[in-house]
Amino acid sequence: MGYVILVIAQTIVLPLIAGGIELAVVGGEPVLVFGRWWVFWGVGTRLLVAGIAQVSGRGPTAAILGGPAPSPQAQQLTRELGMANVGMGLAGLLALLPGWALPAGVAGGTFLLIAGLLHLPKANKNARETLATWTDLIVGAAVIVLAGYTVVQAATG
Repeated sequence: MGYVILVIAQTIVLPLIAGGIELAVVGGEPVLVFGRWWVFWGVGTRLLVAGIAQVSGRGPTAAILGGPAPSPQAQQLTRELGMANVGMGLAGLLALLPGWALPAGVAGGTFLLIAGLLHLPKANKNARETLATWTDLIVGAAVIVLAGYTVVQAATG
């Protein structure tokens, strides 16, 4: 249950709350404000937490790759994926600094979007995999909106 609460908070609830507070207090362009917070929470904290779990061997990734007793190769692949997630997560945490939201969002959001798309056709997903699939797609879509808006703004600037 903790996983469900954490993932929904990181990918839906906290970006909406943080973006809403920033708009109410400081103002700004909604797409940029919410995009920045989606990168911070959905890419930054989500991938950092996932990466730490993967590197530590406590996450479900190795079991998904290797059945009940993951092979040494599956464990190594999981640790390497975990380090990539840690790196993208740390970059996502920098989204609150000027100039970091878009590049960190594109890197992490593209990864999440593709992961979500690749998981869509998988049959017999358990509840965690289903949640991860749809929240990956939500974060990926939020980043696409941020990137598209930023490109249009730059082109028409």
